[in-house]
Amino acid sequence: MLLCRDSVTLFSYAALVKFVHAMIFSRIRKFRFERPQQFAALLLLMLLSQCLWVIHHQTLTDRDYQFARCGREMWEKPSPLAGYFTSCGNIHDGTLGYRAAGLPLTVQRMLAGESAETSTWEARHQLSFILLLTRLSFVLAGLALGGALWWVTRRLYGNEGGFVALALYCFSPDIVRACTTANNEILAALGLYAAVYTAIGVAHAMQGPRHKWRPRLILLTATLGFTAAAHVAAVLVAFLFAFVFLAYLAEGRRAYVIPILMITSLGTLLLLFASYAFHPDAFSYVFRSGVARISLSFLPAHLFFSNVLNTGISLAAAAALALYLVMKPARYFGNTAPLLVTLPLLVMVTTGVQAQPWLWALPFLVTFIAGVFADVLESRHRRIFLFATGSVLLCQAVFSVAGLPLLTR
Repeated sequence: MLLCRDSVTLFSYAALVKFVHAMIFSRIRKFRFERPQQFAALLLLMLLSQCLWVIHHQTLTDRDYQFARCGREMWEKPSPLAGYFTSCGNIHDGTLGYRAAGLPLTVQRMLAGESAETSTWEARHQLSFILLLTRLSFVLAGLALGGALWWVTRRLYGNEGGFVALALYCFSPDIVRACTTANNEILAALGLYAAVYTAIGVAHAMQGPRHKWRPRLILLTATLGFTAAAHVAAVLVAFLFAFVFLAYLAEGRRAYVIPILMITSLGTLLLLFASYAFHPDAFSYVFRSGVARISLSFLPAHLFFSNVLNTGISLAAAAALALYLVMKPARYFGNTAPLLVTLPLLVMVTTGVQAQPWLWALPFLVTFIAGVFADVLESRHRRIFLFATGSVLLCQAVFSVAGLPLLTR
């Protein structure tokens, strides 16, 4: 009997390894690093360069210490004390940012064979690159969001649309700031963007055979779980738009929408529970955080668009909205979907927990801009709009690079 169980386990493991191996190498064989991919990689390299320049000219802050210390405790001492998950207190927004800040330090300590009692303050004196370690995960999250943005916009709008979206993203001072600060916002932005477009992918897959649903449903659950671990308010927004887009796109299959969301919500709760190291006391603060207390305000949008460093994005957004309203061919689902997500996020204010929904809106905003611009660039006025688009992108790049010293303060 024992031999039989071992054989079944070994067979299952071998099948899983074979499946993962086939999936990975099939994607690698399909991937081509040609000129469009090279240009996208160059833009992401420019974003990385800006982030590294800012980090090089910054010093550790109290916020860095807090995130790093909390993150290390989550990885190295995952046991709540007197209702507190860590010595930093109750965490209401999400644990992922803290874990991301502490993980590189924990890995470095394990590789160096240091004691778990080595504090973050002591590591400051031992490691000259501790600031980079603390913020490395956020830089990688920003690059991953840029990659996801490129992948989505290029598939929807072609190479030109992908370049417009990625260029505006990579030369956004707010993105650079989010990548060089210990926070949950850039992780929530990544999770929300991935969750919304994965939900759209699930809706399209529902028009096909059922055996193609499962991989996308697993991916949707994973992205929702990632979003929930990053920020609980963001996952509520993700579920709302997932329901809207699934109900709209799944013609003839709408009866499956509610069961699908119920299954993915259970998986999301399990992943969120895991982010709290399966401690019920710590996990309970998710339901007592007041995350559902949301109000509306035009102040975040006003501050964003009135910032001189966002001049290029502001001009592009105004032009895209005007063209969207006057050009009937531009008003289709591919352009309307990111606009529907952008508008409420720009005016949403979470009063129960600290959050920056306007930053979550930024990837959707540049996606909308890219879609409209790609449509215009296919019109008979292509040369004029090509010059105008290049001027806007150059303007944003100049303001972004010129404003880097302001981000070091």
